[in-house]
Formats: sequence, C-alpha cells, structure tokens
Amino acid sequence: MSATGKHIIAALVLALPSNAALAANVLVHDTGAVRIDTVIDQLDQPWAVGFLPDGAVLVTERGGVLIHAKDGVRNHVSGVPKVAAKGQGGLLDVVVARDFTKTREVFLTYAEPRKGGAGTALAVARLSRDASQLIDLRVIYRQLHGSNTTRHFGSRVVEARDGSLFVTVGDRGARDLAQDMSVHNGKVMHITRAGGISIYSHGHRNPQAATLDAQGRLWTVEHGPKGGDEVNKPEQGKNYGWPVISYGVHYSGKKIGAGTHKLGMEQPIYYWDPSIAPSGMMIYSGKLWPQWKGDIFVGSLKFDLISRLDRAGDRILGEERLFKDSFERIRDIREAPDGSIYFLAVGDGVLYRMVPQ
Repeated sequence: MSATGKHIIAALVLALPSNAALAANVLVHDTGAVRIDTVIDQLDQPWAVGFLPDGAVLVTERGGVLIHAKDGVRNHVSGVPKVAAKGQGGLLDVVVARDFTKTREVFLTYAEPRKGGAGTALAVARLSRDASQLIDLRVIYRQLHGSNTTRHFGSRVVEARDGSLFVTVGDRGARDLAQDMSVHNGKVMHITRAGGISIYSHGHRNPQAATLDAQGRLWTVEHGPKGGDEVNKPEQGKNYGWPVISYGVHYSGKKIGAGTHKLGMEQPIYYWDPSIAPSGMMIYSGKLWPQWKGDIFVGSLKFDLISRLDRAGDRILGEERLFKDSFERIRDIREAPDGSIYFLAVGDGVLYRMVPQ
C-alpha cells in the first residue's frame, strides 16, 4: 500500500439522525482500519473543538456561535464576545483550561471588531454550571494595530504547563510586519497569568495550528504562500523567516525574499510543496494507537485529508495521508482524553470521532 494514504479501501456511509454519536464510516489506512463516528452534524463553518471533563465538547462556529454538546444534546452558549465574521475572521479557537474543574475557565480567540477593521483577541470566561452561558468574560490579549484586511488572523491558543498562554497571530496580509518587533503581526505571543504580554517568536505568516508535545514544547503549523506550508518548533526570541525566507513562491510565481536560507533565521522542521492549506494539529499520545505515539496530525483544507507526520524527536521521517477526499476541508484535529481523535470538517459541517476498528 502507498504511504501517501490515498487508498480508501471501504467507506460505508449511513443515513443517521442529527446530533447522534453513531458510526458513519469504516476506513482503512496503512496500518489498519478505523471507525469514524459522527458526533455533531449540521454545523455552520466550525473552527475548533475543546473537551470538558464530563465528556461534553465545545465547538466554535466562525459566525460567532459557541456550541455545548453532550450525549447527542446541544445548546448554544450565551455570552460569547462580538466578533468580526468577515473573510477568515470570526469566532475561532476554544481551549478548556487545564484547571477547569476548579475555575471553570474557557479561553476563546476571535477577530475582534475595531474601528476600521479587526484584530486577533483572546478572552477568558467561566462556563456556567449548566453550560448555558459564559460568565465574567474579559479580554486578556488584543493584537496591536488591527487592520481592515480579513485574512491571516492565525488565532490558535495553547496553554503551557505553567498556565501561561501562547497565541498565534498571522501577518494579516501585511507580510513585512512579521519582521517588525513593534507590532504583533506574524508573531507567537506569550501571555502570563499575571497579565504580562510579550512577543515569543516572529517571522510567521499565518499559523493556524499549535500544540504542545509530551515534553511541553510548543509546535506550530502555518500556511505558507504557494508551496511552503511549514511545521515549526518556535523558541523564544527566534526568527522564523517570513517574508525574507520561504520554501514557497508568491501566487504570481515570483521568488520570495532571499530564498530558502538566511543567517539568523530558523529553518522549518518540515514543509509541504505543494501546499496543503493546514489548519489544526495535535501530537498524539499513543493511547489507542501505540504505533502513532509522538506523531503529528494536521488537517488539510485544500486536499481534504489528515496528514500524519511520522516524528522522531525533532525530525520528520515520512508522511501518511489519511482519508483523502472522504471529508471536506478539515479545520481542526485534537486528541480527546480517552485517546480517540476528533476532527472538524468544515465542508461537511460535522465533528467526527475516530477510534480503532
């Protein structure tokens, strides 16, 4: 079998009632079969999923809706901040705080409306006991210098082991600002619990994926130009090159900056050419699939697949492309507490759950 994962041996699609967590597909990849269940359907431009300790999930819809779902029952959570739902903007990431059982805190990133445009923002709020509303919402980060462009918001948030937060911010279409340390465009931002805000790394184009590995280190995946989507492991103070270096080219075909290398600028750990339009990522624990322990999983909006990167430390040994053309525009992918893998398909309007068959 091909290591590209382009072979789908079987796909059994059943007509299922809405809001039911029932088996939808049985698919075969390079190392075995998996079952794909529909968790929630009829979603409108879903962007991210988060897990609550009681088995419920939270799902953001880009238009500004936060959904709570458990055991086939869903409700809209009130108290969501007003969002600029234009272009790539809107209600974006959701992360449940690690100490949720004590604080009931939830983090949301979104395109915040501003005079003349919008900027990436991060808010924290408490989820009510009945999960019907957000309480005491407060904005803890606002991007400096919002703009009237409607693309490249970045907008993934990751909680570090010490409780501080990393937020990815895209270049907002103003690529030269990714090298300007006076603004937040094209940066990974670091927000401490005490309220400190600083630039962690710079030279990023549009990181729409971020997570921690088993050692607690930050990893990101970002949209490149035409060719050159990147996997990076950002470190404090380092420059990841955009738009001075890139493995891609402008959509016109013209060369970007200085080429692929420049002294003082970091190389990606992996890149895709042609681009896959990556969004959402996880580094798998190995709980249900031991052979995948430590591997990186990335959703593809362009090719309708999940890219599994076989990882050994800081090296990528190969790629398997899972379920190509079986699900439309995969936006987010995350590991649930039980080791199952959840992913959102925007074109399907469905949150799926993957388990071994």
